[in-house]
Amino acid sequence: MTVSYTAEVATCSHFGCFWKLLMRWRASIYKIIWVDLLAFLCCYYLMAMVYRYALREKDKPIFEDIVMYCHSYSNLIPLSFVLGFYVGIIIERWWSQYITVPWPDPLAVYVSALVRGQDEHGRLMRRTIMRYVCLALTMVLSMISPVIKRRFPTYDQLIEVGLLNANEANIIRAMDAKFPKHPKYWMPIVWAASIVTRARKEGRIWDDFSLKSMIDELNKFRAGCNMLIHYDTISVPLVYTQVVTLAVYSYFVASIFGHQWIDRDTKQYNNVVGYYFPLFSTLEFFFFMGWLKVAETLICPFGDDDDDFELNWLIDRNLQVSYLIVDEMHNDHPQLVRDQYWDEVFPNELPYLVESERAEHPEASTARLGIPKVNPLPSVKSEVSMENDYTEFDDEDEANPVVMIRFAHRTFGLSKSSVSVKNSSDSQDTLSLDDMVGEHLEGEVGSRTLGSDSKDDFERLRETREKERVNRQLQQAALAMELMKGDLASNVGSEKGSSQTDFQQKESATQTDRSYTSQRKKDEDKDKDKNKDKESEKK
Repeated sequence: MTVSYTAEVATCSHFGCFWKLLMRWRASIYKIIWVDLLAFLCCYYLMAMVYRYALREKDKPIFEDIVMYCHSYSNLIPLSFVLGFYVGIIIERWWSQYITVPWPDPLAVYVSALVRGQDEHGRLMRRTIMRYVCLALTMVLSMISPVIKRRFPTYDQLIEVGLLNANEANIIRAMDAKFPKHPKYWMPIVWAASIVTRARKEGRIWDDFSLKSMIDELNKFRAGCNMLIHYDTISVPLVYTQVVTLAVYSYFVASIFGHQWIDRDTKQYNNVVGYYFPLFSTLEFFFFMGWLKVAETLICPFGDDDDDFELNWLIDRNLQVSYLIVDEMHNDHPQLVRDQYWDEVFPNELPYLVESERAEHPEASTARLGIPKVNPLPSVKSEVSMENDYTEFDDEDEANPVVMIRFAHRTFGLSKSSVSVKNSSDSQDTLSLDDMVGEHLEGEVGSRTLGSDSKDDFERLRETREKERVNRQLQQAALAMELMKGDLASNVGSEKGSSQTDFQQKESATQTDRSYTSQRKKDEDKDKDKNKDKESEKK
């Protein structure tokens, strides 16, 4: 099973928290590399003894040339690039295989909640569904893991542990005899789907949506089992694994010669440390060969390595938890009682065992960001009387960036054909509704004076704000006028309303006749012109 050390590195100390992990042996780099490292050092010292004591003086230059050649050209092997990319692929594949392993817990919750019935038959259905699901996963793991294959080599061992019955084993054996090429791990899932369908027909599942939810969960579980088969069948390309292996071992074979101490004047080859022990050659071997061993360990996480998945525990756990959910906990829950914060609705602060461990609530990243003050706009003195203006400015406004606006009061005059607007200062100039709407659509705000003796000074200070304000006033006034106009029209007598309607209808009919007559005359004139042209052409 994967060695977990998360609790030991949860808090980092002054000099780091990984130092305490270096003394571990199980699943460590020392355990998987010590044999290779010992072989490397033995070969290194063997070549050193041959050069120093076995070769003759006339043969030593040949050995020295080999050492210099290996040292010069061994760096041409792109070991870091090839090995790093390969190990990255292996680690990603290793984690993907773990998250692909299906868990029966979601399906068990569905079965416990949706398959009703406290009788023996309902209990039998729920337990059988979960047993079939666990059996399917066990059959898949026995196909891809040597550990599970040793535990369940045949169907008899599955019968002994209670995952399979004798009649069910006979059915699977018969299918194996008829169709020996394909694995039969999907048969228990098909049986489970049949039991779910039967429960729906018997009324133990209340609606079709619940049935569909359970079938979808069964298909999801089957897809996970199928993906495990694919991971086992489709491996990392063999050529890539061969390239990485040859690159690593050829590099260190060259290092056995290229890092030897030789009796030359060059300090690069006759360092006194290299005469006794190849320190940096050993570290290089330790790192690169350890990298390769990591890939060898993780490429198949279903074996016997220390970091492989604990599949035997997984099988036992799945069957136990599944039976616990669908049988022991079926339609059972604790008594409903009020929580301790019932009267408070929600707690303001939760208690801590040690009050000093209470931390401050996190703040947004811009919570304490300083915002520069905005300089207010310079005030402009009005050349016209401010009596009928729409805003007033005080001395405080020069230091306060907030603009206070006070709108002038207006008087609305209503009649049958138009609506007028007057300022509260007894001005006599009026605006019709059509003119106001036209001004709003064309954006000609400020071109018309609403008072006889006043001028819009606010536009000089903030033209954009004035346009937006007047537009909003016009829209609101137009809406209010339309509503008031409709109310007046509804209060008029029915006779006047009908007479106006008749008059409008007659007038519209008259206009239609006139347009038709004029169009007809135009068509006749065109025909006459065409005939004249034809006669002229004939002449």
